[in-house]
Formats: sequence, structure tokens, C-alpha cells
Amino acid sequence: MRTNSLALRLFLSATAVTVVILLITGVVLSSLYRQGVERSFDRRLDVYLKTLVADVSAPEEAEKFPQTLGEPLFDLPLSGWYWQTTRLSAGKPDVKSSRSLWDGGLPHLDDLNVPTGPDGTRKRYVNGPEDQRLRLVERNVDLGEEGRYLVAVAGDAQEIEEEAQSFDRALVVTFGLLAVVLLLTTMFQVRFGLAPLKRISESLAAIRSGKAERLEGRFPEEIAPLARETNALIDANREIVERARTHVGNLAHALKTPLSVIVNEARGDDPLAAKVREQAAVMRDQVQHHLERARIAARATVVGTVTDVAPVVTALARSMEKIHRDRGIAIDVEAPRETRFLGERQDLEEMVGNLVDNACKWAQSRVAIEVLAARADTPTGNTLRVVVDDDGPGLTPSQRERVQVARRGNRLDETKPGTGLGLSIVTDLAALYGGALTLGTAPIGGLRAELVLPAA
Repeated sequence: MRTNSLALRLFLSATAVTVVILLITGVVLSSLYRQGVERSFDRRLDVYLKTLVADVSAPEEAEKFPQTLGEPLFDLPLSGWYWQTTRLSAGKPDVKSSRSLWDGGLPHLDDLNVPTGPDGTRKRYVNGPEDQRLRLVERNVDLGEEGRYLVAVAGDAQEIEEEAQSFDRALVVTFGLLAVVLLLTTMFQVRFGLAPLKRISESLAAIRSGKAERLEGRFPEEIAPLARETNALIDANREIVERARTHVGNLAHALKTPLSVIVNEARGDDPLAAKVREQAAVMRDQVQHHLERARIAARATVVGTVTDVAPVVTALARSMEKIHRDRGIAIDVEAPRETRFLGERQDLEEMVGNLVDNACKWAQSRVAIEVLAARADTPTGNTLRVVVDDDGPGLTPSQRERVQVARRGNRLDETKPGTGLGLSIVTDLAALYGGALTLGTAPIGGLRAELVLPAA
């Protein structure tokens, strides 16, 4: 999942929701469990409290007070379990307490303004002897003539804390494992749910690289319209390109005939006829150039066309060797078989053919052609480099920088044959494919022309 991907957004949003839900659920469960532990602890204290109230209500057994608590912790000093009774109706309060209190005492919740519950008791956490954290329950008992008593029982609140903490630890481990399972499930759901989109992306890359012509297969109902519209767009693009080719061809034939007639009628040696022939030739070159650009632009918009580079370059080299046989030009070719051009064969032939022809015109005896492939991370980012070197005079840096080298119709040396359209055609074609042409100095002494084009 990449940074700006739909899958990552879905995963992060699901993760955030899962974490929030688990946190809220964990806090609620922890709180409910703690309340349950407190209620259970309070019931235990209530049992002791009711026993003490029963003993207080039997003054005839006072010498055995209390009689039935049966809890050894009440006899263990500072054990955290204490009871205390206070007779409030006497002039001086009569206090009796468990041995565990030693010489200490329990606070009165009535003095702390703790409200009385429905069962007549008051409950609260307090600090006892040695700053122990205690859970205290007390109750007022009115025995009429026997007097009024305040009966209190306290237990060690550490038991509640330990129970709650033990539950919290188990809850964290359980919810942690549950979170991992949920996140793995979410990841699977995201990948499974977005698999059709990934398939469409791979199919589009295959179309662009020439491995397929349409989006094939069945897609879910939500994205099936996207696949249908994409296929319709591809078909419409092919039809438009085909019509453009037909119109370009018709226009070429329509203009060539009038120009030929003008040239034929402008025979003679007078200056006017020569001027007409000169301008007619310029018009023919201009028409040929712009019609060629229109034809190139129409072809370059076609997606899915792939051309093997090695056979094209090899065939061009052999043809140029035959054309320049009288000069003994040797052409070396180094082109890996796996290199493929993302475009039409005739466009590659025209670009490389112009560069090789130009190199052969200026070379002394040798021309070298090398094809290099450069792979990128994305399917449409691959490029190939066609490097053409010659051992001719080359160009100086200032000459290479001159814009007119790449402009149509301009030549540095009028003694060489040609119209000067070669580099212009190569530059225009390369630009239409998103490539570029650069000039430099060849290792063998002449000019280096480096053509960068998209690769399949």
C-alpha cells in the first residue's frame, strides 16, 4: 500500500475505527468489572456489618462481643481488615474495635458528609492506619433505651485494585490479539475488495505497452461501467486516428497535383519562371513537412503499438551500407533483442533512418549505432536510447547550440545533399512520443546523436 493509495486510506480509516471501538469497549468493560468487584466486596463487608449489628443488639452477650465474625484477619494487627463500634448516646463515646486496629481508629463517614444509601449504610474509600487504602462501610443503629451506635467495617481496598488490574491486563492482551486479527482481516478485505481496480490498472498498462487491445474479463457491477467506457474510448480513438490518416492522405494527393502543374508550366529561363519554380519547391517542402507532422501526430495517439527495435536498426544499417557502398562506410550495430519501442515501426524507421543517413553523409569511414534500455519503476516509465556516432568532422559546441541545426530547412553545409528536414522530423517525432534528441561529441571523433524514446 503506497502513501497516496486508496487501499492505504481504507486501511487507515478502518484501523482508526477499530482502535477507537476497542478502546471505548475496553474502558467500559474495565469500569463495569471494577464496579462488579466493588459490589462483591461490599456484600462481603455487609455480612460482617450485619453480624456486628446483631452482636450490638444483644447486650447480654457483651462480654463475648463480637461472637460470630470468624475472620482471622480482624485479629492480625494492621491487616487491613478492621471493625469498630461506637456508642454515641453516652456522655463520652464508648468505642470498641478489632485487635487489628491496634491503637488506631476508623474515620466516621457521617462526619465526612457521605450520604446514606437506600439500605441505610454509607460507603466510601478512606485512608486507614499506616495510610492503608480501605473500603469502609458504616451504619447507624438505634436501640432505643439501649442507646445509639455507629457500626463500621473496613476491608483492604488493595484486593479490589489487584482484581481490577488483573482483569485489565487480561483485557489488554485479549483486545491486543483481537486488534491484530481485525487489522489482518481488514487488510484482506481491502485487498480483496480493491482487486478489480488493480486488475483494471494492470490491463490499462498492458494496453499501453501493446500486450492487449481492450479491457477483458468480468468486473464487479460498481466498476463495470468504467471498463465499458474505457473500451469505448479506445475504439473511438482508433476510429479518429484512422479517419485522420485518410484525410491526410487525401490532402497530400490533392496538393501534389496542383504543385506539379505549376512547376511544369513554369518552364523557361526567364527570372519569373525560375522564381515560380523556386517558390513551388519551397511550397512542396512545406506541404510535405506539415503533412508529415499531421500524419505523425495521428499515429502517435494510437495506444498499444509496440515495435521491436533490433530488426529495424539492423535493416536500416544494411540499407545505408548499400547506399553508401562507394564510400566504404562501415556501420556497427549493437542492439539487444529484448528492446522494444512503444510506438509504430514506420516512425522508428523514420527517426533512426534520418539519424543514420545524416551520420553516413558526414562520416569518413565508420558509423556506430548502439541501443540501450533503461528500466523504471512504473510500466510506462521505461525508456530506450538510440545512440548514433560517426567519425566525421562533428560540430563545435557553439554549432550544436545553434537553434537552426534542428530547424527545418536549415543546413550548416549546403554542399551536402538533402533538404535539411531530417533533424526537424526526428525532433518533431521524438517530441510527439515524449522523447528528445540531443547532440554531442562522439568517442570516435565526430557527431553523436542521442535519441531518447519510450520503451515497452
